[in-house]
Amino acid sequence: MAAFNMTPSDPSTFILTGIPGLEPAHVWISIPFSTFYTIGLLGNVMVLFVVGKEQTLHKPMYLLLCMLALTDISTSTSVIPKALCIFWFNLKGITVGGCLTQMFFLHAVSVMHSAVLVTMAFDRYVAICSPLRYATILTNERIAKLGLVGLIRAVLIILPLPLLLIRQPFCANRIIPHTYCEHIAVVKMSCGNITVNRTYGLVMAFVVIGLDLTLIALSYGLIIRAVLRISSKKAHQKALNTCTAHVCVMLTFYTPFLFSSLTHRFSQGFAPHSHIILANLFFLIPPMLNPIIYGVKTKELRDKVGKYSSRICLPVRH
Repeated sequence: MAAFNMTPSDPSTFILTGIPGLEPAHVWISIPFSTFYTIGLLGNVMVLFVVGKEQTLHKPMYLLLCMLALTDISTSTSVIPKALCIFWFNLKGITVGGCLTQMFFLHAVSVMHSAVLVTMAFDRYVAICSPLRYATILTNERIAKLGLVGLIRAVLIILPLPLLLIRQPFCANRIIPHTYCEHIAVVKMSCGNITVNRTYGLVMAFVVIGLDLTLIALSYGLIIRAVLRISSKKAHQKALNTCTAHVCVMLTFYTPFLFSSLTHRFSQGFAPHSHIILANLFFLIPPMLNPIIYGVKTKELRDKVGKYSSRICLPVRH
């Protein structure tokens, strides 16, 4: 059981401690973590399955929901299985290459997730402000291209993070007080000059999220202006209801993301275990809630999910 005897002095390994100070409670903490992860996985797989099977759902909005589901699955899967291995089996070792790969993947997927939310805001803008041109402006092919652009952007923006780190000398003490290889946590393991790494990480986070939030705010500004021009209150409510799910999904993503980023960099008095728990919940709560939010707010999707769920639950007749 080499993983149990692994020491920080191993030159090719980092040690992920899990949640410092709460080691005796790791098994208990793993219960909500594994439950949330399983619910999120099942919910997002169900969305992908239903949209894939139902020809009537092969529309831009549902293609965006599939992109969101894929980013949700990727986000939680890049972090939670390793965290559960720490909680259950004390498997704390991770190679430097594995750590940098995990770091690249989880940050790239987060940037991709933000790009999907921007595209969804644009989708809502076109649906409300130019409903007659919706089918010609937003085709499945155009949505797929926007998704590809978002993926390329995420890779190009995040790739410098591991490339800058791999050139750094790491100190003898390679203990990372976290459940996953977060960028700043890994940067702190370096004995070299980390000014460029810190600056790029900070600028990248705020430029990307700042740009995306600006585009979303612009879309919703135009939506609100268009809605206010409608005289009917019923039409007001109907138009705004189409945006409710997207607004809820944005709040579940951007709020914990910004809070986690700021506390990790600037809050010296914030309890480390509290920050780590919140950081993990960022990878658990949105993937769990997003399928529920869209299932509740989107009647067509809810009906199709209900149809397949009833087939699964019906007893087999002999």
